[in-house]
Amino acid sequence: MTKHGGGRKKPKQLIQKQSTRFKSAKKLIAPMSIIAVLFLGAIGMRGIFLNRASATLGGPYTLIDMHGHPLTERQFQGRYTLIYFGYTHCIDVCPLTLATVTQALELMGKASHQIVPLFITVDPSRDTPEVVADYVSHFSPDIVGLTGTESQIQAVIKSFHVMARRRGTPADRVSSDYLMDHSSVLYLMDGDNRLVSVLPVDTSPQEIATRLRRLVPAS
Repeated sequence: MTKHGGGRKKPKQLIQKQSTRFKSAKKLIAPMSIIAVLFLGAIGMRGIFLNRASATLGGPYTLIDMHGHPLTERQFQGRYTLIYFGYTHCIDVCPLTLATVTQALELMGKASHQIVPLFITVDPSRDTPEVVADYVSHFSPDIVGLTGTESQIQAVIKSFHVMARRRGTPADRVSSDYLMDHSSVLYLMDGDNRLVSVLPVDTSPQEIATRLRRLVPAS
């Protein structure tokens, strides 16, 4: 796995930058409430997904990559994809998850070459291809950042049963500084874009690497 220049300090720097940017917003939310929502959301969504038939999750999609080019699931034919839905203005769970995925794939060594990590934004109005490209570059050059039009993003969110909604009141709609509530899990898809497993994000890089080794056949 190719490592991004600057080692593993950049995810920490990004988290600090995001935390400063949304300091005023975080003051409005009780810290324990944030923890509870994230924890219960992860547990709840994991239970829902693991009890669904794999055929009901995922499907064809058309998005825009971080270079501004159209992209579909067919471009990953024959390779496993590890998909995470989030957004670049996320305060904590998104950068922590991408940092964890980066470390997990590094731990896998050459076996990780069979897996393409994808980051799909749930906030296309702010996450342009350029913004997404800059964001994922803080973690690993192997992460493919994807955005799209509002309709494209809503279609892929629906097919993967992702929960994503803008936080705030109608009066906040005019502001460009807002947070998004969204489900937070990893989807492992096979070379035919069929669901293999849903992995929790509230675990260690070592555990994710171990599970991926078991789920992805050796080349």
